[in-house]
Amino acid sequence: MTRAVLNFEHVAVRYHENRPPALNDVSFAIHPGERVALFGLNGSGKTTLFLAAVGLVPYEGIITVGGQVLGKKSLAEVRSKIGFLFNVPEDQLLFPRVVDDVAFTLIRKGAPAPEARQKALEALASLGADSLAERPPHELSHGERLRTALAGILVGNPLLLLLDEPSAGLDPPAKKRLARQLGDCPSAMLVATHDISFARLSCQRCIMLEHGRIVLEGQSFDEVETRWDLYGR
Repeated sequence: MTRAVLNFEHVAVRYHENRPPALNDVSFAIHPGERVALFGLNGSGKTTLFLAAVGLVPYEGIITVGGQVLGKKSLAEVRSKIGFLFNVPEDQLLFPRVVDDVAFTLIRKGAPAPEARQKALEALASLGADSLAERPPHELSHGERLRTALAGILVGNPLLLLLDEPSAGLDPPAKKRLARQLGDCPSAMLVATHDISFARLSCQRCIMLEHGRIVLEGQSFDEVETRWDLYGR
């Protein structure tokens, strides 16, 4: 069987000794090319799971990325395999021009500036955002900032994408366009979302968390809707 891109084995995260764990005995795997939706109400553990995957919170259990166990010595190498899209894309736009922001991913890895700029332009073009290259991020719409931030992680050809609420704030045509663009990306993906319609367009299967535990895993998005209907009664 193909080696998993991301593997959690009995992972637990506890922020406070006297409170229930934020993640509790979580185990799952994502394989090359898979696109998986991560569902859960606010406070269910989705963000904690993402933070654990990149070593930003202490955890128990085993996390591997591309077959490499996450730990203090492997932290930088593991993180280099992951592209992390924040739930507020503005938080990861730092430079005065879009193209410079996207190119920085490669420059910090040692790529020459002209090569990094060319690849940044190609990444923007792949998302239909090449016209944004010379613009300052603060002038962009939310959707344009999202595409800029996404180009900034895609340009590094990550093994795994962790996307935190990527469809939030997008209108229906923009959601469909983003789903198509993600479908063209070869990276495996874990997409934290509340948006079932977007998940149906962009993901092949789903995982659902409740109170830090996996309560559903499979290909039925209908089951997620059923559980959420029960919450609202």
